[in-house]
Amino acid sequence: MTNKVWFITGTSKGFGRIWAEAALARGDEVVATARDVSTLKDLVDQYGDQVLDLPLDVDDKAAVDAAVAQSISHFGRIDVAINNAGYGQFGAIEEVSEAEARAQMETNFFGALWVTQAVLPQMRKQGAGHILQVSSIGGVNAFPTIGLYHASKWALEGFSQSLAAEVAAFGIKVTIVEPAGYATDWSGPSAKRAAPIAAYDDIRAARAAARASAKPGDPDASGPAILKVVDAKDPPLRIFLGTVGLPMTKAEYAKRIETWEAWNDVSVEAQGDLATTK
Repeated sequence: MTNKVWFITGTSKGFGRIWAEAALARGDEVVATARDVSTLKDLVDQYGDQVLDLPLDVDDKAAVDAAVAQSISHFGRIDVAINNAGYGQFGAIEEVSEAEARAQMETNFFGALWVTQAVLPQMRKQGAGHILQVSSIGGVNAFPTIGLYHASKWALEGFSQSLAAEVAAFGIKVTIVEPAGYATDWSGPSAKRAAPIAAYDDIRAARAAARASAKPGDPDASGPAILKVVDAKDPPLRIFLGTVGLPMTKAEYAKRIETWEAWNDVSVEAQGDLATTK
């Protein structure tokens, strides 16, 4: 199918901007959303009627519902919805405040949930659609000092896998996109940081050194990759972006299986046998 209509959250910069530009450059139409709609002016200037620029804070469910309704009224359909809006909350678990923890889940988890719920009726009506949930290698792995971010992405992955099974019969596809480290400002100005506790300084320094030594991916290279995903007849439920996701996650799952196997006798014991105890 050509001339797709995309609904993308968080298009002011980063992946959202790059994927919007990739779609527009080939002639698709894009609903570009951002908290500050002025950041989208250059897209409108360049692509004109191909773009519907809307202010949107995904934390606000009523605003999400209104933006999706306006998008459908304007373009007539939504073929691709990308939940890209989100940020990283840095801080050890003990350091993160209640407000910071709730805000992380509101944007990264609930924001994606509200958009997903809002686009589903139209996609069911169309009998087609593709929802892309922007997760992370942090959606299948976990590292110190970013636990609330991991929690938000693991939650996103969980509901999205259930969603894929629920909507397949309606012709709707779901893909969980899991980027590794890229040369965006995700860990820079876009990130939020909890007030530090000195006891965690060494762990924080080790994580910072690990990130500094990693080779980041080129965000622009992700544009053509996403086009391949949305154009695929049978898109994947999950896909890594970058080279480190697969080997890192294979190693992580190998450790999990090793632990489960080592403790399997206890697991089996916990099953019990109701037939002999009743």
